[in-house]
Amino acid sequence: MDLKLVPIEKPAEVNFILGQSHFIKTVEDLHETLAAAVPGIKFGLAFNEASGPCLIRWSGTSDAMIELAKKNARSLSAGHAFIIFLENCYPVNVLNAVKNVPEVCRIFCATANPAQVIVAESPQGRGVLGVIDGGTSRGVETDADIADRKAMLRKFGYKL
Repeated sequence: MDLKLVPIEKPAEVNFILGQSHFIKTVEDLHETLAAAVPGIKFGLAFNEASGPCLIRWSGTSDAMIELAKKNARSLSAGHAFIIFLENCYPVNVLNAVKNVPEVCRIFCATANPAQVIVAESPQGRGVLGVIDGGTSRGVETDADIADRKAMLRKFGYKL
């Protein structure tokens, strides 16, 4: 078995969700779920089929996000992995809906941070082991940091 580190290639401001599911129906169900969760959402998704023709299945509402999804799914080439790129939307707005799709087995990450995916490769194929999401911890927040965090959440409307 070989381990590979696959970077997620995207613009800095774009959020994505990386997960694993188990059935070709994933593409349609994720599309319907995202469209219902946020009216007018712009997204692209791709799913790596793990049997039969082993195609990258895709869907979405934004050509740019669809292309990002297809490009990154091809780089991963890990069976049953899916990736969703969000345009002008945060994962927190759709994550629970995505997790509740019956085919979804696991979410590896939901972030806009620079990310690297740890992929194992064997003669049979590839699988996602985990994700390196952003940087390492630099310290423990201070009282001023706590106040800044709370102010930011209120500015974005996530807390009253």
